[in-house]
Amino acid sequence: METIKNYLESMFASMPNTPEVRKAKAELLQMMEDKYNELISEGTSENAAVGTVISEFGNLDELAESLSLTKEVEVARGMESEMPRRFISLDEAKSYLSNRNKKALFKALGILLCIISVSFVIIMAPHGMKVLSGVGMMIISIALGIGFLVYSGFADHEWKFIGHEACSIDMNTATYVKEKRRSFEPIRALCVSLGVVLLVVCWTPNILIPFRYMPLGAGIMFLVIGIGVFLIVYPNSIARGFDRLLNVNEKSTISGQYANGGSYTRPVKYKSKTAQTICEVYWPTVTCIYLIISFLTFSWGTTWIIWVIAGVFHRVVMINCTEDEN
Repeated sequence: METIKNYLESMFASMPNTPEVRKAKAELLQMMEDKYNELISEGTSENAAVGTVISEFGNLDELAESLSLTKEVEVARGMESEMPRRFISLDEAKSYLSNRNKKALFKALGILLCIISVSFVIIMAPHGMKVLSGVGMMIISIALGIGFLVYSGFADHEWKFIGHEACSIDMNTATYVKEKRRSFEPIRALCVSLGVVLLVVCWTPNILIPFRYMPLGAGIMFLVIGIGVFLIVYPNSIARGFDRLLNVNEKSTISGQYANGGSYTRPVKYKSKTAQTICEVYWPTVTCIYLIISFLTFSWGTTWIIWVIAGVFHRVVMINCTEDEN
């Protein structure tokens, strides 16, 4: 029976998601179930019963008139001919998600290395000639970080068509992706929460470590910031891979609803390119402001309030820069 349901989903995948289509789909499913149960009661094997049901009810073009879907079928066929969609199989989806994990790791590591690179100079600066070693280590750290970032940009080159071309996934693939995302969500929530906590308390080494060791405290602070950013970037980058796959189907069709349910989050839709740029640079800008003010005033015990204020304003920025897709 599951085979029949999956076949029905594939039949209606490109149909407009309207009340009439959903009603006809439910009616057809009931007819297929009744026929299947009738055949099974007559002693027909399951495979033979499934084959008979599909052969009798498996052509939507022939059933369009009896289901009052003639117009909807024409619209669906017209959309298919005007914009053919590249089908992404379950195996391809698994490969994409595996590749996305690798891309996310190298991206997060690249950012981490770039952030902590300054720690080497800060810690070694008070030790005379050792500052040259610190500069060398900083350059190596930045070079490795940039290398990882560049590699992450090429890591998913073969999957660039996702998000740039018209694609589609079936219900089985969507279900698999949703389950993977649902199981990953607690890990993402834990990592992001810990990352935010580290960013908020990153100033504490400057208070806990004696003043004469201030460079060490500042160096540790950047290490904590780097780890915090890593814990935010890595899981969120993986989560965007799930979202991208679940977002490939045309939203106005039945298959466009496969992503609904579970822990799926619809990707943010910005009002303009400028709005997108503002949102993307918001938190890096806040971080820079926080560090500049903190270093100038050395008021690490109070400048953390910047994060609280930034959190409130972030909500205002998102409301004004993104579109509501209700």
